[in-house]
Amino acid sequence: MTTVTVLHPGAMGAAVAAELVLGGHEVLWVPKGRSGNTRRRAREAGATACDSLAEALSRSAIVLSVCPPQTAEDVAAAVAAHAFAGVYVDLNAISPQRVRRIAEEIRPGSAVVDGSVFGQPPGEGRTARLYLAGAGSAADLVASLFTDSALHVCRVGDTPGSASALKMAFASYQKAARTLAGIAHALADVHGVGDQLTAEAEIMFSAILSDPEHVPSVAARAWRWAPEMAEVADTLRAADLPPDLAEATARVLAFWEQDKDQYDVPVAHVLAQLRSGRSTWTGPDNKQGPGR
Repeated sequence: MTTVTVLHPGAMGAAVAAELVLGGHEVLWVPKGRSGNTRRRAREAGATACDSLAEALSRSAIVLSVCPPQTAEDVAAAVAAHAFAGVYVDLNAISPQRVRRIAEEIRPGSAVVDGSVFGQPPGEGRTARLYLAGAGSAADLVASLFTDSALHVCRVGDTPGSASALKMAFASYQKAARTLAGIAHALADVHGVGDQLTAEAEIMFSAILSDPEHVPSVAARAWRWAPEMAEVADTLRAADLPPDLAEATARVLAFWEQDKDQYDVPVAHVLAQLRSGRSTWTGPDNKQGPGR
């Protein structure tokens, strides 16, 4: 049995805590200043309340930080202030830079393991994936907590930040896509074509994120898609809807305008162009292509 402090048991944190309890581990938490809903979730998960953070840390080998991203550094600093000597696991949806700052500057434990959870809160027939990045022995200890649990552990290297980078990459698509869907339906609703939009969506190609080979075809059409997104932005403004995402899409597409109709550009070069703002591809005949 390993004793683990969970800070703080929201919906995901409580589900993770429950998996730990089911695995035979002792889970501690600190109810001071927490809401009634948090207290209920912790109780249902089987977590044991402690009077103070100092008490919980003194009894724990591992701390799991599962909190809103904007409070991740504050939670780490609170743990660091007590000179916690165990393994600190950051499971928050934060940038790789923030994870490294926590590991290198705040130093909330003897080792910091970077983690990210994919999927719905585990339990009740649901499974989720836990990606871990960190030094071997510390990451191994964390992984061992979830043996035969509904939280399936995947390793993504020894460097803190890798797991969070994966989370940020996925969230950049998932959250934006859902937001875009909301805007699309709001615009269709203004013009009374919501049912038709849904019908079109049901027959469209949707495996976009799982097919990076499709990205060069986007770059090849960016020269006409960017102006189209500008038209979308104008339409949204006229409907009193936010045009920001459409305008941002047009700006990103402009990075690829020089690849007009170049459908055979390698994926790696198309992706690199978003970082540099210019094409690094010279074409199959080793000559600079049109518009470069």
